[in-house]
Formats: sequence, C-alpha cells, structure tokens
Amino acid sequence: MKELSLYIHIPFCISKCYYCDFSSFVNINHKIDDYIDSLIHELSLYKERINQYNIKTIFIGGGTPSCINPKHINRILEFIYKNFRTTGLVEVTIEANPGTLDREKVQIYKKSGINRVSIGVQTLDDNLLESIGRIHKAKDFYRSYEILREENINNINVDLIFGLPNQTIDNVIDSLKKVIELGVEHISYYGLILEEGTRLYKSYIEGKILLPDEDMERLMYHKATEYLIEHGYAHYEISNYALPSYECKHNLVYWDVKPYLGIGLSSHSNMEGKRFSNTSNINIYIENLKKKILPIEGEEIINKNIEIEEFCILGLRKISGIDKVQFKNRFGIEIEELYKDIINKHIKNGLILNEDNCIQLTERGLDLSNLVEVDFLM
Repeated sequence: MKELSLYIHIPFCISKCYYCDFSSFVNINHKIDDYIDSLIHELSLYKERINQYNIKTIFIGGGTPSCINPKHINRILEFIYKNFRTTGLVEVTIEANPGTLDREKVQIYKKSGINRVSIGVQTLDDNLLESIGRIHKAKDFYRSYEILREENINNINVDLIFGLPNQTIDNVIDSLKKVIELGVEHISYYGLILEEGTRLYKSYIEGKILLPDEDMERLMYHKATEYLIEHGYAHYEISNYALPSYECKHNLVYWDVKPYLGIGLSSHSNMEGKRFSNTSNINIYIENLKKKILPIEGEEIINKNIEIEEFCILGLRKISGIDKVQFKNRFGIEIEELYKDIINKHIKNGLILNEDNCIQLTERGLDLSNLVEVDFLM
C-alpha cells in the first residue's frame, strides 16, 4: 500500500518571537477548542482519500503545540489511530518550546504514541535568547530535556539558529557542545532569515541591531558542521545532522517528494498529482469546517516537469544529492539527458559533483545552493 505523511498545524503561542513569520497567534486561547474541533472535522473530510494510504509519519508543528492542553493532542492522535491505517507508522513528532513541558504533559504525549520531540532551543546563551524574543532561559531547556529522558523519549531534536544579533562563533560552538554532551539524537541548525514584517527585521532596518556579515555567517555554518561531524553526527541535509539511524523520517518525505497531507491553518499538501494549501485566516478556517467545507485557498496541478524540478531541487538539499537511479526509475529518462549543460556548468564552477550514483552539491555549492537550484527549473 502507498504511504502518506501527515502534518498537523497548531498555531497557538505564548509569545511571538522577534524573527517569526510563521502562521501563529498569541492571546487567542479562546479559539483553541473550536480550532481542535475543526482539525478533527478536516481529517474526517479526508477519510476516504487518506484510507488509500498507510500513514508513515505524523508531525505536529506550529506555533507551539506544547503550549496547549495535551488532551487536545491526544484527541487528534486518537482520532487518527481509530479512523486511518497506521500499521506502518514509524515516527510521531511534536514540536515543543522549553518551559512549556511538564511531566504530566510528556506522559500524555508518550501514551498518545509520540516518540520524537523537537525542541526549539535556538541558543543556550540567555542574552541572545532575550535579544530574539524567546521567553525561556537555558535552564528551562535543561529541565525540559531531563523530563523527556526520564519519561523515556529516546528521539530528541534540538533546533539551533546561527547568525543572530551579536552572536559569535564561540557562542555557536558553546551551544553545540552543551547539546552534544547531552546526547541529543538530532540537531537542526538554521541560519537566521530576516523576514519582512517581523520585529527583528524592523530593528535591523532601523539600525538597532548588528548581524554577523556574510563571511562570518558562512564561517559559523562550516565550523559548526565540522564540529558536529567530528562528534559523530551525519550531515544528511543542508541544515540537519543526526546520529546514526536518527534522520528525521518525516522531513525526508518532503525532500524525496513523496505524498504528504497538511491539516490545519496554513498547512501545505502534496498528493495525488496536486499541491494545495489551506487558508491562513483562522476565522475562515473554523467557519468553513463547521460547514464541512475544506479550507483550501490555493491549488496547483503537478505536471511531470514540475515534479522533476521539485525532485531535483529538494534532492540537492540532501548531502547525498539526487539519486540518479531513482530519477531514471521515476521519470523514465537519465538526468544527464535533461540537464547535461546545467550539470556541466556547475561542475566547472565547482558547485556540484557528478558521481556514479548521484549528483550532489560540493562544500562551496552548499553556500551557493540557490544559484544551482534555480537552474533546475524547467
């Protein structure tokens, strides 16, 4: 049977971080019950289509899923288990922020089938945390981590950000060192992106904050990568590192361009030859689902050319690169036949390697991946 991954979006937060432009809200907790009802309604409307698949992974993201009552998370997962095929379910992840976890909450997660927790740490420097609007301290992360381990959560990811205001390489390595010493299985390490409309973007435009320059930002990336590899973490995607066998199975579904369905506000889906997305207006979302109307606001048919583009561009994000055998089996043509000139161009520029079984970015190519990816658009 075909496999499908589910993404569940929980848009509620205690506070909005200064860099965040995700679909998330504060001070609307009065909508939580209606929103969870709507999620269940949306899942039920997809029942016939979902049951053509075996669910492989579930990812509950946000927002801050861990800031709402865990009974809601349990209700969503129980509905999925009772109504869909989950015999092949291998990974159930929830995003959490330090300070929002307690023992009872984690116990409910565990009983609900959650076996992976992704913690938004960003840095273990309290001054840097304050500068980006995070409401937790390093001590809150350590306490949350301790509870997770005591409750036998054995697959933990930590999100870290580099390129923060006034951040140094020493700050970066110090956070990595402390996380590694704990034995975290997976580390996502992202460069700060200044998104227009965020508080951090406004502060930068007004000259109130100083960010590392491009050379320093790249040095932070490469030094951290070297450090992680030295300590046993495989660099398997541009921003992701894992101990052996702990790669994020859900994210690999995205990068391998396999079917996934997004449930909830602003969520995106790719299945049955279509790419579609939900409304970002929480009131419209709730009202539509009360009327048993799917809250889809955008849809695109994925023709063969678009599928090839996505397979190549997302494949290049993986350190292993584009698998040439998979490409041939999926599209019935050698990748060199379609992209010969582009491949040769970037080999000459030192940005990609064309090996026996794969086409992958070089170390320099990782820094300039956008320049390579755009050439794979057909």
